[in-house]
Amino acid sequence: MPLDLRRARFAGCLLFLLFGAALGAWTARVPAVKHNLGVDDFRLSVALLGLAAGAIAGQMTAGRLVDRFGSVRVAAPTALVEGALLLPAAYAPTLQLLTVALLVFGFSHGVLNVAMNANALGVQRAYGRPIISSFHAVYSIGGFAGAALGGLCAQFGLGVPGTFLVVAALTTAMAVWALLWLAPEPPSEDAGEAADARGARLDGVLVLGGLAFCALVGEGAAADWSAVYLRDNLGGTAGFAAAGYAAFAIAMTAGRVVGDRLTARLGPVRLVRLGGLLAAAGLGAALLLNARYAGVAGFACLGAGLSCVAPQVFSAATARNPARPARALSVAVSMGYAGFLAGPVLIGAATRAVPLPVALAIPAALALLVALSAGAVQRDTV
Repeated sequence: MPLDLRRARFAGCLLFLLFGAALGAWTARVPAVKHNLGVDDFRLSVALLGLAAGAIAGQMTAGRLVDRFGSVRVAAPTALVEGALLLPAAYAPTLQLLTVALLVFGFSHGVLNVAMNANALGVQRAYGRPIISSFHAVYSIGGFAGAALGGLCAQFGLGVPGTFLVVAALTTAMAVWALLWLAPEPPSEDAGEAADARGARLDGVLVLGGLAFCALVGEGAAADWSAVYLRDNLGGTAGFAAAGYAAFAIAMTAGRVVGDRLTARLGPVRLVRLGGLLAAAGLGAALLLNARYAGVAGFACLGAGLSCVAPQVFSAATARNPARPARALSVAVSMGYAGFLAGPVLIGAATRAVPLPVALAIPAALALLVALSAGAVQRDTV
């Protein structure tokens, strides 16, 4: 394996690491931001909508930029400011300014999401074998690391601005290192092809985006509802309730660590089908058993089963439309992110009509739909 290719893979991993770390650090300090502003949960949720809206807008914009200018030229500026753009949120004196700060951070974050995935898929094509899941495993590890760093900063009495200054310094250093070794990817369309590409259809990409949506509904539901289910419905302690999402996140990371080998052995279709079945059967059985340890195991099965769906969907999306792969990728990424946002809302809305254990059957049913639709990720290249 050429040294430059290995460096390109390492550089891409650095982007995924800093991306996850910045988001993890933000998540860890949200309670402190809320306390500093003196707002309630509802008003804070309005500001958080700015982050979500900015991310979706950035993801949808990024595909066009990456196809025209290449992934490195788009990833470079957004990676360099990823951590620094958290600082305005730390210093925002009002809810309105916090919303604007999160909108800007979310937009840049969304652009980087698509650009780094496009670059990673370019490196995968150069390798000639599946490696995309390893990048997503590094993202998950970055999220853990960022959340741990945020927690440590809080433990030692460092305020939100100080925490984000540390995060900005670390992520900027990682970005500089990554940009030294990132593999340049040429634009996918030149000026003469742009007009034709605008009218081209993204055949099959919406189906793939639908799979990403279904998978990430489960991720969002686990993040927001697993602890509530284990505590309020199964009678667990507050500490035990946290084990549900911990099991989900650890299993998802582990699944992504081995995901590339499984892809090479089973192929993307069988891997997604088996993963969807594991997620649906594991969570479904846990809900039927209605026991605490079964609940933790059920969320672990959900995480392991869904771990490789998004990487395979993103790989298939770029292969589906080689004339403008990043634009196809941006559609799949955006629809997946929409699923992550919609998951908690869908579960919450359903609890108005049915008990929470019944509402949690929604991600299990969607995982089964992923398994039944796994043929959509079939592709001729890695």
